[in-house]
Amino acid sequence: MRTKSLKKNRINVVTLGCSKNVYDSEVLMGQLKASGKDVVHEEEGNIVVINTCGFINNAKEESINTILDFMQKKEDGQVDKVFVTGCLSERYKPDLQKEIPNVDQYFGTTELPGLLKALGADYRHELIGERLTTTPKNYAYLKIAEGCDRPCSFCAIPLMRGKHKSTPIENLVVEAEKLAVNGVKELILIAQDLTYYGLDLYKKRNLAELLEALVKVEGIEWIRLHYAFPTGFPMDVLDVMNRESKICNYLDIPLQHISDAILKSMRRGTTKEKTTKLLQEFRKTVPGMTIRTTLIVGYPGETEENFQELKQWVSDMRFERLGCFTYSHEENTHAFNLVDDVPEEVKMQRANEIMEIQSQISWELNQAKIGQEFKVVIDRKEGNYFVGRTEFDSPDVDNEVLIDASKCYLKTGEFTTVKVTEAEDFDLYAEVVIA
Repeated sequence: MRTKSLKKNRINVVTLGCSKNVYDSEVLMGQLKASGKDVVHEEEGNIVVINTCGFINNAKEESINTILDFMQKKEDGQVDKVFVTGCLSERYKPDLQKEIPNVDQYFGTTELPGLLKALGADYRHELIGERLTTTPKNYAYLKIAEGCDRPCSFCAIPLMRGKHKSTPIENLVVEAEKLAVNGVKELILIAQDLTYYGLDLYKKRNLAELLEALVKVEGIEWIRLHYAFPTGFPMDVLDVMNRESKICNYLDIPLQHISDAILKSMRRGTTKEKTTKLLQEFRKTVPGMTIRTTLIVGYPGETEENFQELKQWVSDMRFERLGCFTYSHEENTHAFNLVDDVPEEVKMQRANEIMEIQSQISWELNQAKIGQEFKVVIDRKEGNYFVGRTEFDSPDVDNEVLIDASKCYLKTGEFTTVKVTEAEDFDLYAEVVIA
């Protein structure tokens, strides 16, 4: 028996996956609002749009389970319509249509106008930078490019997102200005590959020029760089980082591995020697820079010797921030032709060993911060603490600074100066420095 929907014609956008998907959902919501639609993010609504991820197995499973959950709600009369968009839908649309046919419609990553039409809305080209942000008010993602031209053997992103396409600098400045007017103080620059920015539009790597333009936006206090590719990194970006205080001394640069044999098979276009020199150059040019990286263990053919080399390198490099993933065997990628020969339990063991090393490094680096003062932004209040971040920490993935809420009052989204009093592996405890 169908129960009457509580929120008639309210569109609920559900976001899965990475920050690029968060951005895409915000653009979709901005377009829907401009067409006069009642739209919410992950709240009650009788029309549901699921923005899926199709990157690795765990993400695909989460996306499929979410679709199935909402199909059950549709069956039970709790929602009226379910639309599916995003990377999983782009990559597996025919399979999904066959296996879960009662979804109202599937859309790929480039079919926003069609999705809007299905939702009774019009796509409006003039809405540059108009988004309904879903992040805390003080920070927002700024997607500077779509797609990727890199040939990495393990990665399915080009299958789902297509070729690299940069957004013009003037459009990004307009978008940043609109975000700043709405109270955003930190821009997190994202793309499949920041390093490549501008090559298609300006015939040169133009990330430094983009940064020069964005630092002029009034109200923006921090600009953070995510997802830079090591090969061909534009070194003039480091000069801008040194010169402009608004640009955080922070760089997210996924390196994936360090064994030359694995790097070659991964088609990363670099070597251990080149990678190590690049990191040394970063630290020499921008003293105090925080480097975040991600690694993959259990790639096809990864021997115990390859892994031990990676472990030693992680110990030697002492990354400030590091994440480690187990290899996922993805169909239609170049590496899918290789034998996925590292057992799952070995992959997990290797990932745990890397993170144990990193945990110790992080603890040691954090101990050195005790007694130091840092500028932090307050993201939220949680329990008895205000939770903030330094310029060396990105939301959701990095260290947090915990400040006892019984001793002071702080406003979310505001900056303050704190002194670190205690430190753990991944958290700092601090007190406000009274001016």
